Amino acid sequence: MRLTGLALAVLGACFPAFAAQVPAHAAEVRVISPGVISNSGLTDVAAAFEKKTGVKVTIQVAGMGSILNDIRTGAADVVMLPMDLMGTMVLSKDASDFTPLGRAEIGLFKKPEAPRPDITSTPKLIAVLKTASVVLYTDPVSGSMQAGMSGRLLARPDFAGVKGQPIKGDAEPALKRGDGDAQALGLGLIHDAHNPANTETGNPYLVGELPAELGMHMDMATGISARSPDKKTAAAFIAFALSPEMRGVWKTKGIARY
Repeated sequence: MRLTGLALAVLGACFPAFAAQVPAHAAEVRVISPGVISNSGLTDVAAAFEKKTGVKVTIQVAGMGSILNDIRTGAADVVMLPMDLMGTMVLSKDASDFTPLGRAEIGLFKKPEAPRPDITSTPKLIAVLKTASVVLYTDPVSGSMQAGMSGRLLARPDFAGVKGQPIKGDAEPALKRGDGDAQALGLGLIHDAHNPANTETGNPYLVGELPAELGMHMDMATGISARSPDKKTAAAFIAFALSPEMRGVWKTKGIARY
């Protein structure tokens, strides 16, 4: 789809800082991303970009185990990755224009009927997890980065006695579909607006972020693929994704923009 004069006018009025970056012939921008980002606002940002510009956004969701090879061999314009992996891509010259994106937090989830426990410190979190009938978390064999982080956390000596159970998929959906009893808990990425004080969010399953000292978060970055044939449109999409107008979109899906 080519940009119409009206679409360009709307883009220029709403986002003058980068409207001129989108060439009139642009038809598509291809974004490759792991699920942590595609499920945390990217889909909504892409839809907003399409609506404003008429440029189609195609999102390829890739697993952490294969995404670097997919970037190096596939067709993509925009790359979104955990920050250390993005650094690897830039250093190997497979991507450029390294730009910090935001932070996704790993949190604790519960059954709606269970009380919200206090997890504001590591000792309090450990005590809560030890009272759970089971603590669900994504199986690290999936290659998921957050799954590996959760697995390593529960394997720490001070977490001994916690009944961790690796599962296929994420903990929050598992609890929602009825896995576990009333005392079941889960570790997984937070895809709702929240804050470090772990105040009520309106999501009865979400307890909140894990204690900051545990470092249970994933920092994300974005850049332009070296294989992109249309780096100008790629840059325009990144500028749109990072614009003040999109900050609230990321926030509602759990991403704290830098």
